Amino acid sequence: MAQSLNDTIKRVTDRVQERSEASRGRYMDRMRQAASEGPRRAHLTCGNQAHAYAAMGADKDKLATERTPNIGVVTAYNDMLSAHQPFETYPDIIRKAARAAGGTAQVAGGVPAMCDGVTQGQVGMELSLFSRDVIALAAGVALRHNPFDSALYLGVCDKIVPGLVIAAGTFGYLPGIFLPAGPMPSGLPNDEKAKVRQKFAAGEVGRDELMKAEMASYHSPGTCTFYGTANSNQMLMEFMGLHLPGASFVNPGTPLREALTVAGTERALEITQLGNDYRPVCDVLDEKAFVNGIVGLMATGGSTNLVLHLPAMARAAGVELRLEDFEDVSSVTPLMAKVYPNGLADVNHFHAAGGLGYMIGELLKQGLLHEDVKTVAGDGLGLYTQEPKVSEGRVVYGPGAGETQNDKILRPASDPFQATGGLKQLEGNLGKGMMKTSAVAVERHVIEAKARVFHDQDDVKTAFKNGEFTEDTVVVVRFQGPSSNGMPELHSLTPTLAVLQDRGLKVALVTDGRMSGASGKVPSAIHVSPEAALGGPLARVRDGDLVRVDAVSGSIDCLAEDFDKRDPATADLSGNGHGVGRELFAAFRANVGLAEHGAGVVV
Repeated sequence: MAQSLNDTIKRVTDRVQERSEASRGRYMDRMRQAASEGPRRAHLTCGNQAHAYAAMGADKDKLATERTPNIGVVTAYNDMLSAHQPFETYPDIIRKAARAAGGTAQVAGGVPAMCDGVTQGQVGMELSLFSRDVIALAAGVALRHNPFDSALYLGVCDKIVPGLVIAAGTFGYLPGIFLPAGPMPSGLPNDEKAKVRQKFAAGEVGRDELMKAEMASYHSPGTCTFYGTANSNQMLMEFMGLHLPGASFVNPGTPLREALTVAGTERALEITQLGNDYRPVCDVLDEKAFVNGIVGLMATGGSTNLVLHLPAMARAAGVELRLEDFEDVSSVTPLMAKVYPNGLADVNHFHAAGGLGYMIGELLKQGLLHEDVKTVAGDGLGLYTQEPKVSEGRVVYGPGAGETQNDKILRPASDPFQATGGLKQLEGNLGKGMMKTSAVAVERHVIEAKARVFHDQDDVKTAFKNGEFTEDTVVVVRFQGPSSNGMPELHSLTPTLAVLQDRGLKVALVTDGRMSGASGKVPSAIHVSPEAALGGPLARVRDGDLVRVDAVSGSIDCLAEDFDKRDPATADLSGNGHGVGRELFAAFRANVGLAEHGAGVVV
């Protein structure tokens, strides 16, 4: 029997609702006004509609003369990004399914989708975070044509889902369902790949061995199998009720995957204003949904990038999230999963062990999730404890796993891997930041050591190759914030720092930049705000300063006596504005918000 709602979860939700009262009220007034105007295409002229339907073939007359629901598909397909390559065939599947159910579907538009794996450690990574806002803008252009009664959003990876959610919230009077593509089958285990990367960083193996390991790990269409940002996104969509139940981690190219795409299409037709179960996105994305998403992030030990994305996504729906909301939810949410980089298993193993359905059921029983929410599947989060199966080509739902199938990967909420979630807020005289602790050994949760200060991640690697790290060190990499150079991930430093750690040194990273969702065992204070380029405290740190990074007390401080009296250092950032398209993003760097508020440009 489910317990009553946890007091802390209730307090956080009440606080978010109170903080958001004015902005959420304005947002919902706008959405209700838009909804009151009825189906959008009713306001298009005959000429407008003729342009919209000109290429629709046999569906043209149905759209022009009947009350037929029309789905707008926003796709992030490209075949360079393995997680999005399966979307190539989705439009045909969707159109066929819509037609069979008495509706129609059109590809409204495409949005860009960049792969952080391709740009990791490269200059192109400086456009990664900004691509989230570009995706939101591109989706907005696609939907603004207005002949659509609902939307299907095809996206999986790091910035793509957050950008699409921002757009879905902005067009919140439209119902919308997110359709995933699923993870690739398991390849070379992620921990073995990581070991080869460390050996390469230490000069113990050559590039041929590194390439062999990388290709064996990333080997086919589908999402990377570690529990990074892409798979954290999929979890989030299920916890927040924007996926169909059980849709997140079904492999591409399987009968169940295609059946779920068909079921999502049919459901998108059922929840329009033309039917009897109108479910606009604005009713799904409320304060309770976002708190449920944070609970899911903590229970799974998910990606630190979502601490940036969730506030931006929430703001598009009139909801205001703060770092303290993540901190308080983490304090009462048990860590139930051990998936790489937090453990040895991958997401396929996690799914087989019971997956998100089992986890949601456990958290509901413990009173740690809001059950009374609207979802695209219906009323109540309990629907997401069900498990989809395929029968005669169609999805059928039955009871999910009542118990874990492998307690080394997935444990009950009453007997978790640890009592609290995997993210910790840090605050001190260096500003505000956060750390992912779920993969960091307990003895490394507090690091106090002399600082080495860098303005470029490549300089850290050079110092390592020159043998300059011979004692315990806090590596400070600054001028990596959003207004400096777009806040790139610094994940390529992980093998280098891990080698130092394995040599017996106590090492920590402090940065106003980001780390990948795949980052793990090196204690890293990231997203430090205000950033150095804005004169933030990181700009006053000097080589040799004693710096303390404390994930137990939640503090991050420089212990130098004269620290507060120093003038901040400056850096020549002119080189950040040219090459690989960075010229086009000058307006983004000039107008981006603080990291602690989601580093947003359009929200």
